[in-house]
Amino acid sequence: MGWAGYPRRWRFPAVAVIQHPLIAQLSEVIRQIWEGSLPLQPYPLPADLGYVEGHLEGERVRIHNLCYQTPHFRKLHLELAQVGDNLDILHCVMFPRTCYDLPVFGTDIVAGRGQVSAAIVDLSPTRVDHSLPSAYVRDLTTLTPDPFQQPRPLPPWGDIFSEFCLFVRPVDGAEQQRFVDYVGQILKLHCQHALTSQPLSPALAQQHQSQQSYYCRQQQQNDKTRRVLERAFGNTWTERYMTTVLFDLPQA
Repeated sequence: MGWAGYPRRWRFPAVAVIQHPLIAQLSEVIRQIWEGSLPLQPYPLPADLGYVEGHLEGERVRIHNLCYQTPHFRKLHLELAQVGDNLDILHCVMFPRTCYDLPVFGTDIVAGRGQVSAAIVDLSPTRVDHSLPSAYVRDLTTLTPDPFQQPRPLPPWGDIFSEFCLFVRPVDGAEQQRFVDYVGQILKLHCQHALTSQPLSPALAQQHQSQQSYYCRQQQQNDKTRRVLERAFGNTWTERYMTTVLFDLPQA
């Protein structure tokens, strides 16, 4: 089965890309855990947005997107992006279906000129009171990693993140590996909790829909992402991409 049919063993489009080693490693960890833990089904991503190319100040911009859905998640999205040979980006979000009491898993890595400038992972609450289910609190407290040398402050719109959000600049290979291991642990427990999650009442599901919509709108305020995309692809394309692929609002 070819790319358009979503093969069981995943592959991004056959384009020669040399990724930062940390991004290559984490993308493979994510894919292996998804494939081994969840009943994946195709997600109807617009055909022209699976792989796109543009240019930014003479550098070629390439974006690869891979999307799936499951009974508990409306969209699993893994994006790998490059700007020339100077900037590599990994972006991953798991949007739960709003009828389940599940947080939003997200992780990003930004690497420029061989250095990792930012690495973040979180399970962002979708409850009205901004709390995580008690089982998540218990497990995340147990998994708390050793301190990183260079923690980073959250952006102004970062009120969507949980108290367990890890946002750092890994200073060496050991911290990079620790970050990947921690993401893998969080992702595994998230998949386990999702598979045992039971549907919510319609009233609670509506609250989760509202909170997930707020999460998406806050993420759409990421000016750094928007500016790069607008310079490479234009304003109209960027608005469509951010509201259709990156952070589309959940439907009722």
